Amino acid sequence: MKRISKDSVIYAMSKDNKPALYVEPSEQVVFETWDALHGQVEDADKGISELNWERVNPATGPVYVSGAQPGDVLSVKIEKIEVAETGVALCGPGMGVMGGQLKETTTKIIPIEGDVAHYSDSLSLPLNKMVGVIGVAPKEGEISNGVPDMHGGNMDCKEVREGATILLPVNVPGALFALGDIHAIMADGEISVTGLEVAGEVTVTIELIKNEDLPVPMIINADYVMTLASDEDLDIAVDMAVSNMVAYLTKFKGFTPEDAVILMSLIADVRICQVVDPKKTARVEFPKKYIK
Repeated sequence: MKRISKDSVIYAMSKDNKPALYVEPSEQVVFETWDALHGQVEDADKGISELNWERVNPATGPVYVSGAQPGDVLSVKIEKIEVAETGVALCGPGMGVMGGQLKETTTKIIPIEGDVAHYSDSLSLPLNKMVGVIGVAPKEGEISNGVPDMHGGNMDCKEVREGATILLPVNVPGALFALGDIHAIMADGEISVTGLEVAGEVTVTIELIKNEDLPVPMIINADYVMTLASDEDLDIAVDMAVSNMVAYLTKFKGFTPEDAVILMSLIADVRICQVVDPKKTARVEFPKKYIK
């Protein structure tokens, strides 16, 4: 098993990023990660105005996967997520869905013990550990880690959790895979602009699917196949995620477009991942038990 230090950090995904680690397909890798604020908030009294916003959403990497070429698909299974003993959550003016109505910034440092986070003396919340930023280099240019797109990125999908497999496109040789922005807890929407942001470690197994035109990004877990899409307009993101699921069911599972659409209306859920990034992310969840 290989390990990559959180000292190998990037703030944008690009084909020009120098690989921090080289791996073969089927290898396991442990990623050490910063929290989304790069450790800048250690107490509740630090003002948001004091933050260096060029150091947010750090991702650890990138990892060069041997043999990965454009047209392939990277398959990344999340084996384990370990989180630090405290996390940060905040809200304030200009941030998230309610940022236009808030007049003060509120920062909470929340202790974590075992499988719960102690929000207050009277309220403890169960963890649902997940990875917010996960992706590969885009074909051209660079994309900030704060922005989700077809390459993955800051999708902030709570289903990127232990046991799930994330499928991503290979756009450049080696894929240049990176991840970060762990949340100990996050609900669909991430309406304040943060989950419970934590540092930690993520163990993954990286596989390579050669020459397969899947409608990525996708997530597969024990119960569902999911398609994801991001756009500035949430309606468009939803339409794209739905269209991608129809494409998957017709091309790979033998459904007619008509049956795919009707079945999706009966048994597939359309959900929101996040609505606070420059591009919003939606997903469609189709139950695996209804497909071979």
